[in-house]
Amino acid sequence: MKEIIELSDKTITIERNEFLKVKGSVDRNLYYVESGSLRIFVLDNYVEQIIRFGYKENLTASLDSFLTGKPSELYIQAIKKSVIKVIPKEQIDNFLKTESNQNLWTKILENLVIQQMEREIDILTNSPKERYERVLRRSPQLFQEIPHRHIANYLRMSAETLSRLKKS
Repeated sequence: MKEIIELSDKTITIERNEFLKVKGSVDRNLYYVESGSLRIFVLDNYVEQIIRFGYKENLTASLDSFLTGKPSELYIQAIKKSVIKVIPKEQIDNFLKTESNQNLWTKILENLVIQQMEREIDILTNSPKERYERVLRRSPQLFQEIPHRHIANYLRMSAETLSRLKKS
């Protein structure tokens, strides 16, 4: 992943609650979070549904838009002040002209697909306790980086349920 991050020649800082991307925009960048944290969410009947987080040493983007060039349904918002390296798609396209770089890119995308599939399985099949335990095993850093109300939203449970699960 280091090779991808090194493609960035631009670093930005976004303040708490500031949007990096909004619904309807096209995302032509990948983002590497150097510090801080982000939430990626959709609005469903005016209710925010968090689908992913970005925190220290993570790559993130409106991946649907990044890959297709079409507007995204996603919002990306800073949970706290964040320092982010911006990696333009053009840089990645040039990087992918060699086979070894294509292999690295394929591994990164495969990892993202696996993470998304695990998340879907969690949301569709498991009890709140099982979702909490799986996320805790998979991403213990999440609980240090992200406020619990956002984690509860991500896990599709109330903040009170998450609090109760953490205590038990």
